[in-house]
Amino acid sequence: MPALWIAHVTVTDEEAYGKYAALATEAIAAHGGTFIARGGRFVQLEGQARPRNVVARFPSVEAAEACYNSEVYQRALSHARDASERELMIVETSE
Repeated sequence: MPALWIAHVTVTDEEAYGKYAALATEAIAAHGGTFIARGGRFVQLEGQARPRNVVARFPSVEAAEACYNSEVYQRALSHARDASERELMIVETSE
């Protein structure tokens, strides 16, 4: 089953987060991920709003997890940790 990688982000350091984004894009593509939404317009109906929201589609939960645990993505995270506040989840889709 396909899966969605959903991130809600508040960027606190644009320069460092740019380094994260470049490496994360590489890692996501290498694991079969494609972006569905990346920082577009949104309407927050419940919960805490974050100004940046990203959704990527992966072939499976396992592919998305492998991406997260990959060497390239972990390097990307080293730039994001002090440059953002974020939540990230993987959700299996029904189709």
